[in-house]
Amino acid sequence: MSNFSFYILISALVLQTVTATNPLFHKCSPNSQNITNINGDYQKSLNNLIYTFQNLAPANGFALGSVGQNIQDRPFGLSLCRGDISGTNCTTCIAEARSEIRKLCPYNKAATIWYDNCLLRYSDEDFFGQIDDQAKFYLINVNNVSDAASFNGKTKELLSGLAVKAYNSARMYGAGEIEIGGSRRIYGLAQCSRDLVRDDCYKCLNGAIAEIPSCCDGKQGGRVVVGASCTVRYEIYPFVKPY
Repeated sequence: MSNFSFYILISALVLQTVTATNPLFHKCSPNSQNITNINGDYQKSLNNLIYTFQNLAPANGFALGSVGQNIQDRPFGLSLCRGDISGTNCTTCIAEARSEIRKLCPYNKAATIWYDNCLLRYSDEDFFGQIDDQAKFYLINVNNVSDAASFNGKTKELLSGLAVKAYNSARMYGAGEIEIGGSRRIYGLAQCSRDLVRDDCYKCLNGAIAEIPSCCDGKQGGRVVVGASCTVRYEIYPFVKPY
């Protein structure tokens, strides 16, 4: 595990009270890539692009595009909302992401911000269709289960099935549950950004599932986020709308 991922994993221990209106995490590009002219064409195009996403994404939960006549002043961006949330909640989340990321990364040409309900990413480089594995992080439920081996097996079975479901879905999203004895269940989610081709979506999700033993062994819940490209999550309580 890299030092970067380890830091995020430990930080996740204090993020259990995160709400839909609080960012899970954010990442700014290095200061060496800062915008040199805050009143220049790149900044104007960026402001226009991320404002447009607030209006475009809620229709189907996803928006992708670039703005600018000259390649050196053209930002590329995407926004993705969680597959089960309403258009209204999608709008609210993207509006919050748009406002917050400009505060957190005001002079950076590239940045990503993640919420429970959505994410927003932009860059001065064309990243469309590429798996974003440079900003991987984990969030965990700090509580342990009593039957770790059995629970881990059921978790993998659930998430693997949801990866297939997302692969076959037009929205690249899958959610579901699995029984683990009595009335106990595990609930899960798998989702990809829709700029990926299906095979890369499946590759991204399976890579995220393979991280679960490292981050979340025997834990009651966990999440692996692979940049802006894909995420898998499981909990012992229902956290998504009925599927």
